[in-house]
Amino acid sequence: AKLAREAELCYASVAMVTDYDSWHPDHGAVDISDIIRTLTGNADKARKLVAGLPDLLGAAREPCPHGCDRALEFALLTAPDKRDPALMAKLDAVAGRILGAGAA
Repeated sequence: AKLAREAELCYASVAMVTDYDSWHPDHGAVDISDIIRTLTGNADKARKLVAGLPDLLGAAREPCPHGCDRALEFALLTAPDKRDPALMAKLDAVAGRILGAGAA
């Protein structure tokens, strides 16, 4: 999540349960094969979820209502003339909008 924020990307966590009742004293023992079967099913669901994201999100982009796409606008404290050009070149892939040529 931290790197997604620095790259000004929106993100979401996906959690999938494998053994919900393992902590519960009133439920019987769970066999490892049941857990692996559920884990494998969850992996299949996750692959389908990721594969469907481009169609779900579409090509058109609008500003993020939470500001994810502008997270770096006020995050930099180093004055532009004090920034190391070599380091700025390395950071261009994730922060080029703010650090790139012409950015102040």
